[in-house]
Amino acid sequence: MNDQNDSLFINLLYVLPMAIVMFFYILRHKRRSKVHKEVLRESVESGLTEPATLHPVFDPNICIGSGGCLKACPEQAIGIIDGKGILISPALCIGHGACANSCPVNAIKLVFGTATRGVDIPQLKPNFETNVPGIFIAGELGGMGLIRKAVAQGSQAMEAILKRGRSKTPHDVVIIGAGPAGIAATLAAKHHGLRCVTLEQEDTFGGTTLHYPRGKIVMTAPMNLPIIGKVNIKEISKEALMELWENVVNEAGIKINFGERMERIEHQDDTFSVVTNRGSYLTRSVLLSIGRRGTPRKLDVPGEELKKVVYRLVDPEQYQTMHVLVVGGGDAALEAAVAISGEPGATVTLSYRSNAFSRVKPKNRELIQAASDSGRLTLLLESTVKEIRSSTVKLDQKGTEVELPNDAVIVCAGGILPIPLLKEIGIKVETRHGDA
Repeated sequence: MNDQNDSLFINLLYVLPMAIVMFFYILRHKRRSKVHKEVLRESVESGLTEPATLHPVFDPNICIGSGGCLKACPEQAIGIIDGKGILISPALCIGHGACANSCPVNAIKLVFGTATRGVDIPQLKPNFETNVPGIFIAGELGGMGLIRKAVAQGSQAMEAILKRGRSKTPHDVVIIGAGPAGIAATLAAKHHGLRCVTLEQEDTFGGTTLHYPRGKIVMTAPMNLPIIGKVNIKEISKEALMELWENVVNEAGIKINFGERMERIEHQDDTFSVVTNRGSYLTRSVLLSIGRRGTPRKLDVPGEELKKVVYRLVDPEQYQTMHVLVVGGGDAALEAAVAISGEPGATVTLSYRSNAFSRVKPKNRELIQAASDSGRLTLLLESTVKEIRSSTVKLDQKGTEVELPNDAVIVCAGGILPIPLLKEIGIKVETRHGDA
């Protein structure tokens, strides 16, 4: 009997600690699941259920709920509910794909579009050439939001263009866009001795990353840049990545035409004419390395051409002691208005055409309301801009004219997707509904 008691005691000695550990493990995971369910509920109620770009889809039959994807996602867009991975904040996902790489059982597939919202992706050959001979696409527009792979695509596209041979045109290739794919392509063009010109509509490089909030962590991986060699980065802030691109451009001695926007591409025989806001370029090949944000949507009102009008917030500090009008009702507009309202001496007005902010993150809605309640900014709902002048701006709010003192206007009205441009050129586009 004593032997049996001793055996029972020994078993309890080993089993009890394990039972205690399992109890707290299950308790912790239940609590985490409850929190993630609440985040998902808020996303659904806010209408923020459609990812803007490349995003993960989890196979529940494979997923083991390891949590590696959570640790790999700095945006906290992923959650674990009832032991399975799920995208709980789709609007926060920026498509870097680190979650898929972190999954130990390959339960994550990166896709574009959903069953309810299709995403148009141009048809490309393995060498990134479209169905229009001589026009190539690399990077986000072609369905690749990952920085490392966009860089590889830009380089590989130049190798394909090199194989096409030279022509009698002034340029072998015109590269449109100076994001990761465009910069890599420009480096490769110089490396191969191709006559190249690179155009960028913004006043700096960086592609889609340029539009991320200040301090945002950008996930990437070691990448090989022509001329420069291997660059080892895994997790880097937006500002550090911008500085990296600047150093790369300076070190390699490549030239980028900033502030030059491509307006159309004309095609005749074996020659393309790339028409911009500054002129035109004759070339045998064209590489489109632009993002999916497209060209900023404008207000089309008198005075919008004034230099004080911009289409994104770069640094809130530059608006200290200024009268600022922010136009828009999305997250970008609300975040810009709140950020500037915290600057000393800044007077901020947020104009939005609707009577409520619907498809925005709950936290941004709370912050904008708190800023309004505290008097740090003025909300003008159901209002539209009618005219922008050098020192004032005129708006219409429910039939009443409102004129405000103004030093700066920030328009956050989204972008015009470049898909119509592609179709106009003759490039075939297919709609993805959650396909890889």
